[in-house]
Parts: sequence; structure tokens; C-alpha cells
Amino acid sequence: MRTIVTPLFTLRPYERGIQETLGKYTRFVLPGLGVQVPFVQLVRVRDIREHTMDIMPQSVITKDNVEISVDGVMWVRPATDEDAIKRTFYNIDDWKRAVIQLAMTNLRQEFGDLTLDESLVAREKIATNLKGILGNFAVEWGLTVSKVEIRLIDPPEDIKKAMHKQKTAEQERRSMRLLATGEFEAAEQQKLAAIQRAEGEREAAIKVAEGRAEAIKLVNESAEKYFVGNAQALKQIEMVETSLKDNAKVILTDKGITPTLLLGELPVNEKKR
Repeated sequence: MRTIVTPLFTLRPYERGIQETLGKYTRFVLPGLGVQVPFVQLVRVRDIREHTMDIMPQSVITKDNVEISVDGVMWVRPATDEDAIKRTFYNIDDWKRAVIQLAMTNLRQEFGDLTLDESLVAREKIATNLKGILGNFAVEWGLTVSKVEIRLIDPPEDIKKAMHKQKTAEQERRSMRLLATGEFEAAEQQKLAAIQRAEGEREAAIKVAEGRAEAIKLVNESAEKYFVGNAQALKQIEMVETSLKDNAKVILTDKGITPTLLLGELPVNEKKR
């Protein structure tokens, strides 16, 4: 806040002010050039930009009686309308200090309702609750709470060491679980590969057997088609040759020579003929 007592004054675009005459509110002052009567009038100016304010580190007790250190940051600005600017001057003496003290008080209350484990994962929830509480009070002071963030949640050293050991053990268990899973998946892949290889070998053996069977079938069909008739003719020639050699009768028919083999020698009178 700044106070202007000179006859001429200028307010910047991010400023709003109120003019008082002999200690009494006179009017709302907007950005630009202004004029006033020195020693009779004065202008009080408020910066309406976002103000970044730290919530200083403080010790809080959680629901399970663990003392932790927490801090935060918040963004607050005066509202821009006339009524709000008047409240920033007349409803609170030091609005920045008031907001910070209110934030610290309610921060302790928020953590007091949670256990340590809940506190460590509830930053967003705590910040949202704190923003709502501060916003309700800030309206009475002509302020707007834009955002609240919890920056640090710091447990005692012994608890941090225990948490670190727990985290390390959990990571080791997770690593072993992943390793076992990887080995199992590798074994499954090897099993599938062996099955596929065996299936391939069986398919190849079946195809070879089928090829051989097809070849045998073709040979049989060729033998039946081209060899059976020739074999019969050859057999007949052999029989004729045998008959002539053994002095057998040879019968000539319209279908060709049909040898008849007679056991023993022919009669004499047959020889003479």
C-alpha cells in the first residue's frame, strides 16, 4: 500500500485507490491522472496483482501422533471492485499477515485430521481444503485466494530411514518378481519354439511319406498299364519254346499258337504220321 498526499498523482493500471477527505471516505480512484487538495485530501493505493506469500515451515502433529514439518505457498490478490478495495483498508489492518496466520492455523488442523501415511499422499486434498477455508475469510477482507500449494512434508529422520528401508525392500521384491516373470516367459517361449519345431518336423515327415506313397502308386499304375500285357505275351512265347523243346503238340487256332504240353513221348504211329 502507498499513500499519496500531493496535488497531482497517477495510478498505474494494476492499482486501485480510495480518496479520503478529512479522514472520511470520498470516492473510488481508478488508474490514470488525479487531482486532490493537499493536507485536506489523500489517496490510499492498493496493488491488485497476485501476491505470492509463503506459509513458513512449522511443526504439526498428525492423527497418529507423528510430528512433521510442513510449509506451503499461496497466491492472494485484492479484488478490483470498489467495495472490495474499501474492505482491504477498513476491515483488516494488515491483510497479508492476517492471511498467512490464518493459513498456518488451518494447516495444522488439516494435518491433525490425517495419519502420517495419509498426509504424505494428500497434498492436493489439503491444499484444496485450505484454499476453501481461506477463501471464505478472505472475502470479508476484500481478497481473493487464487491458489494454495503444499511444498514440504518432512517426517522425522528415524521415520524417513524406516520409510527408505521399506521402499528398498519393496523395490527388491518388485525386481525379483519381474525377474521371475521374465524367466517364466522365456521358458514359455522356449516351450512354444520346441513345440513348433516338433510340429514342423512332423509335417515334413508326413509330406515325405505322402511323396513316397504317391511315387509307389505311380509305379504300380504304370506297371499295371504298360507291363501286364507284355508279360502275358512273353509268357506265351516261353511256353511255345518249352513245348517245341519237349516235343509237345502245338495247336494252331484263329487266335494264334496255343501249345499243349503232353507228358511222356508220343505213340509210334503218331511219329510216323
